[in-house]
Amino acid sequence: MVSLLLNASVVKPSTIPSTNSTSGGHRKNFVSAVSCRRAAETGKESSLSSAAASTTLLKNMIRTSLVPVAVSLSVAFWSIPAHAGFLSGFSGIESITGPQLPQIDFIERFNEENQKKYAENDKKFKESPILKKLLEQSRLNKEKNKKAILDKYCIRGAEWGVGDCSAEGMTPEEREKFIAMLKQKAGVD
Repeated sequence: MVSLLLNASVVKPSTIPSTNSTSGGHRKNFVSAVSCRRAAETGKESSLSSAAASTTLLKNMIRTSLVPVAVSLSVAFWSIPAHAGFLSGFSGIESITGPQLPQIDFIERFNEENQKKYAENDKKFKESPILKKLLEQSRLNKEKNKKAILDKYCIRGAEWGVGDCSAEGMTPEEREKFIAMLKQKAGVD
C-alpha cells in the first residue's frame, strides 16, 4: 500500500466554478486529486514529476498524521499525575550525621546515675502489690462491663426487633415476657 501511495501521480490543480454571489463571478478553487494508478513512464520528465509528487504526498501525509498523534500524546501525558519533583527521593540534610560534640565526664556520670535510679524505681513500681491489685481490679471490671454492655444491647435489640436477641415472630405477650426476663437478668428495672 505504501508503494502505491509513493508511486501515485498528482493531477494538476483545476478551477471549479463558484456560486458565490458576492464576488459576482467565478472563484478559483484549487483541488488536488491523487490517482493510485501507475503513470506510464515516458521518460525523465515523468519520473521527476512522479518523484516530486511522491515527496509532496509524503510530506502531506506526515503533516496530517502528526496532528492526531500529537493530540493523543497530549491526552495521555495530561492524565498522568504529577510527581513531587526531582529532589523528592533524597533524604535531605537531616540524614547527615553532625559533628561529634565534646563529651563532658560530669554530664555523662549524671545521666548514668539518673538512668539507674529510673530503672530501679520502675522495677519497684512494677513489683508493688498496689499495682498488681489495681491491674486485677481493672481486668475484672473490664469483664463485668463487657457483660453489662452486651446485656444492654441485647435488651435494645429485643425492643427494636433486630439483632441476636430479636423478639420478631413472637406474640406481643411473649415479647413483653422475653424483654422483662432480659431486663431482670441484666439487673435493669
